[in-house]
Amino acid sequence: MTDHLSFSTHWARLAALLLCAPLVLGGTATAQSLRPSSQINAVRTMTPAGPQTADYIVVLVNSEPITNNEVRQRVLRVEQQLTQQGAAMPPRSELARQVMEQLVGERAQLQQAIELGLRVDEATLLQTEQSIAEQNQLSLEEFRRRMAEQGMDINRLRSDLSNQILLQRVRDLEVESRVRVTEADIDAYIREKQANIDLSQLELNLAHVLVLVPEGATEEQVRELQARAQAVADRARSGFDFAALARDYSDAPERTNGGVFGMRAADRLPALFVEAVQPVPAGGIAGPFRSPAGFHVLKVLEKNQAGLPETVITQTRARHILLRTSPQLSQDAALARLSQLREQVTGGQASFPALAREHSQDGSARQGGDLGWANPGQFVPEFEEAMNALRPGEISQPLVSRFGAHLIRVDERRDYTLTPREQREVVRGLVREQKADDALQSWVQDVRSRAFVEYREAPQL
Repeated sequence: MTDHLSFSTHWARLAALLLCAPLVLGGTATAQSLRPSSQINAVRTMTPAGPQTADYIVVLVNSEPITNNEVRQRVLRVEQQLTQQGAAMPPRSELARQVMEQLVGERAQLQQAIELGLRVDEATLLQTEQSIAEQNQLSLEEFRRRMAEQGMDINRLRSDLSNQILLQRVRDLEVESRVRVTEADIDAYIREKQANIDLSQLELNLAHVLVLVPEGATEEQVRELQARAQAVADRARSGFDFAALARDYSDAPERTNGGVFGMRAADRLPALFVEAVQPVPAGGIAGPFRSPAGFHVLKVLEKNQAGLPETVITQTRARHILLRTSPQLSQDAALARLSQLREQVTGGQASFPALAREHSQDGSARQGGDLGWANPGQFVPEFEEAMNALRPGEISQPLVSRFGAHLIRVDERRDYTLTPREQREVVRGLVREQKADDALQSWVQDVRSRAFVEYREAPQL
């Protein structure tokens, strides 16, 4: 797996900022993201410069002004977004108040960033511009020209981008120092989800061994049958094939299927079974326990509960060829070259791994473009969307991501059961995300409360 394809928290948050800030072109394909609302494919809500009215200061933040035109332009962009999304439009006066408060908070945070010595260098700014252009399938020159055609001054565009990058950096810096996830935090999260269990949102795939206790069995017979059930449970816990145990020892009808019930909603299973497996992770064994029918041993094959990570995921093994765009290799030229490479593979003139080793411009080239087994959400959304649309053995058409132009081939797919340790790592990420959101809100409120804010005139829209 290559680092450049990973969809980092940095990009996710920067994209979310861009969505509510200045920029964007129309008409590019959207893709899934790490979180649904966070993708850098943001360039879609820019408002061209309209007739300018006499400007004036509406509020001072630590003696730094926010002008009426700044509020007006942000309001117009938010209104355009709400219209595109079909969302309810608040009264304009209320929207203006909310936007002004948002700008006050951002200005105070930018001032904090500058006090901490944070800066955005030209290389980072240029890379961000390039990424947004590629997301819209444009070269940097075409992107800037399109912006100019829509009335956006390029210097204003770059200033807005620089501010958003700076905001992201200071937020990451401040939040990272406040977030720590302990094993106790993970245990508490799991306990909370299990305590608030909703059987309609819990799905279980169980395998079952029943040691039947006939009516009128003597105490000695019951002890013998219980010992048989205990032996089954012990062998299952030691790693013996549960399906074989079910076929050899179970008295239940599903023994011919290895004891497997199949995935069912928990409210369609006996309450005794659900209670027994509630604390048991996927792959674990419950029992033996007694019911009127006899002694039961259960294996949890799959366990899906809302709010907890899935225990079985679909992994994909893919290869790719990456060509990075540059002044020497335009986006169109990179796509054309990849089309030629694709024809060589489909025509049987060359193998995909050989071409990847020769042409790909990232760390996977040495392995013939092999990205290894990847979990859902591991790659940037525009890459993953194209990869997920392929069947094993298929090669994509050339496509563009924020990192350049790609050709993708899917080699294999498989269902993979997360180990208990891996499930805990997924929960760790959920808890970290939750704590980071809380820490960010706390820091934002703290910065706002320490800022000296002087309201002047009300904005005129």
